[in-house]
Amino acid sequence: MLALFRRALRAAALALATLSPSLASGQAAPAARPAPATPGVKTVDADPALWVVKDKDTTIYLFGTIHVLKPGLSWFDDGVKKAFDASDELVLEMVQPDQATMQNIVLSKAYSLNGPILTERLPEADRPLYLNAMSSLGIPPAAFDHAQPWFVATNLSLLPLMKLGYDPKSGPETVLTAAATTEKKTVAGLETPEQQIGYLAGLPDKVQLQFLESTLKDLPKTAETMDGMVSAWSRGDPDALAKYMNDGLDDSPELAKTLLFDRNARWAQWIKARLDKPGTVFIAVGAGHLAGDKSVIDQLKALKIKAKRVAY
Repeated sequence: MLALFRRALRAAALALATLSPSLASGQAAPAARPAPATPGVKTVDADPALWVVKDKDTTIYLFGTIHVLKPGLSWFDDGVKKAFDASDELVLEMVQPDQATMQNIVLSKAYSLNGPILTERLPEADRPLYLNAMSSLGIPPAAFDHAQPWFVATNLSLLPLMKLGYDPKSGPETVLTAAATTEKKTVAGLETPEQQIGYLAGLPDKVQLQFLESTLKDLPKTAETMDGMVSAWSRGDPDALAKYMNDGLDDSPELAKTLLFDRNARWAQWIKARLDKPGTVFIAVGAGHLAGDKSVIDQLKALKIKAKRVAY
């Protein structure tokens, strides 16, 4: 169970952090058109899960994303593309601000000059793991001496994925935003950048350190875990994806409440309210929010709103 908890702790925070590398680097991902096929990269078909909520004059599609993907995964087609093309509005977890604004938001929460340096805050047994991780990524250990644990854990979760070839430019949020911009669709966010950062920065110090410790222990499994998540997502298997994202979260009720359950409940209420306004909306949020116990799908059911899986 401890191993499950470490994986769930890291996966839940990573799901939030990889909404954009800006949460790790303080830089906003540039807007871009969907990248063309990379020469020499084989295109692999993917059919992620898609749901729809309807009333007499409103249609809301719910699409679960993996925020960073490797090039060559073909998902923006078939049913997903059809639903997107039919929509007037794209709604994401967060709309990226400009680079300077995002840097200011992140860095205002990422460092503190008060108290002991990070290596002194870590348990002694974890310090060699931390130093080895920093060295393997080419980061001077002193760079994070006064960083908050959530910020360091986010960097150490995301940067190895980048080395493995996962790229936010291939991620659904970037692709969908570019397409929406080109087609002059409205783009809105369920949360603000300040809220996104606040979820991590507001975690108690003990939970932040658990996040960092779990990240360090699970770094050797980064490829295996991420590849498994992407495989479950690609074949449209939310139950399998839920096992990666949510198993063991009961061991950290505060983390589960902050990063998943409370947000899921708020988003379900947003969807309920949005049904009062005519139109067609395409919502794209992390796939972990649409799978497992107390997911957005479950929260909608509690509100007597049925989300139907779209067959395609």
